[in-house]
Amino acid sequence: MEPVDVQGMDSVRPTGTLELDGEMIADIQSLVDSNSRAMVLNILADVHPADIAGLVSHLSRSDAGQVLGWLTTEIAGDVIVELDDDFRAVLLGDVAQTRLTAVLDEMDTDDAADVLSDLPEEVAEAVLPTLEDAEEVSSLLAYDEETAGGIMAAEFVAVHTGWTVAEATEEVRRNAEEVEQVFGVYAVDEDETLRGFVSLKRLLLSPADALIEVVMEADPTCVATSVDQEEVARVMERYDLVTLAVVDDQGRLAGRITIDDIVDVIRDEAEEDIQRMSGVAGGEEATDSVLRVVRGRLPWLLAGMLGAGLAAVVILQFEDALAASAILAGFIPIVMATAGNAGIQSSAIAVQGLAAGDIWAADLMPRIIREVLVSILNGLASAVILGLAIMAVGASGLIEIESPTTLAGTAALALVLVIMLATTIGATIPLLLDKAGVDPALATGPFITTSNDILGILVFFLLAEALYL
Repeated sequence: MEPVDVQGMDSVRPTGTLELDGEMIADIQSLVDSNSRAMVLNILADVHPADIAGLVSHLSRSDAGQVLGWLTTEIAGDVIVELDDDFRAVLLGDVAQTRLTAVLDEMDTDDAADVLSDLPEEVAEAVLPTLEDAEEVSSLLAYDEETAGGIMAAEFVAVHTGWTVAEATEEVRRNAEEVEQVFGVYAVDEDETLRGFVSLKRLLLSPADALIEVVMEADPTCVATSVDQEEVARVMERYDLVTLAVVDDQGRLAGRITIDDIVDVIRDEAEEDIQRMSGVAGGEEATDSVLRVVRGRLPWLLAGMLGAGLAAVVILQFEDALAASAILAGFIPIVMATAGNAGIQSSAIAVQGLAAGDIWAADLMPRIIREVLVSILNGLASAVILGLAIMAVGASGLIEIESPTTLAGTAALALVLVIMLATTIGATIPLLLDKAGVDPALATGPFITTSNDILGILVFFLLAEALYL
């Protein structure tokens, strides 16, 4: 085997980051293939787990498993959390149960629950009872993955309202190893019902003999375990929270959600919406197999092809109009492109507003009125440009056009109506889907484009037959 040139690799280590490129991946791959465990660990010694995860994702399955096997259980746990779900499940399928248990024990309970939920059921059932926090992890697995209960962690510091600040501070010290990030303490009563929150700063600055019930923020912001994770993200963003309490149906403190978990939620939801808006089944990852990617994209392509077929059927119904004036065929791509673009613009804004919580289904009528006004102005501006262009081409003699003024007026009117129709549909459908409990992101992409193509062509030819032919 050719000697591996690792010169310059250490230059990335002091900052704790790893700059991935083709050469770096090839070097690491060669080191793994030559079983150079010490050298690989030396390179990764000061690298952040997220960067190690990026490296592992670019290695083959066997080499990625080898690198994970060389890492300590603590670092391996941090790396595994950063991997995408499907690739992680594949890698952990080859890990011995004792090693898997040791790695999961190093994770926070919410991360351990996420990893177990992605593993085959028989593997998860065998590993779960062997975990140190088996009871807490099991309770988290009972919640839907995309709810507050599914993303919360069971590690938190809780104190009673009758305790002093000194006692609460000592409780923080006792839980320092178990609770990795401490932003404050939650105050509960004898029934474990959430009563207040004391930030770490307030705790440190308050007199040692002061009672928690005096210094705490009473009735802090919290969410129920059943709340959707997108709503959790909106709550934390709206109130600038770094940690959020989660309570059960009786108001008892069940867990907490930290800002790092919400950043992941925001990213995942945004990626999923973008994929759906582009006609891709949500959840496609860079490490997915070719067949999985095909399964996610092909149905949407077929749906788009079906929609285009329906548009073709509409065009064929006006065969006589095309035969009478071939110039009309030149307007088909203009009408279809304009309708599709106008629909996507308005639907994208509607989906974005719904995702951010700025628009509600109750906004239907005001939203429609606003979009109609926008579409009228956009339509008039586009129609004037198109009409003038037709008249200029007709006057120049480059293309023989019968009654260019009439054609210009017909095309301009059609364009105004098409833009108004497409914009209204694009703004309305996401709101209706949201009201029906369906992801509004499904309204964009092939759905909006195809429906507006069909309606746009229909409007154009009906006007052409009525006004031009």
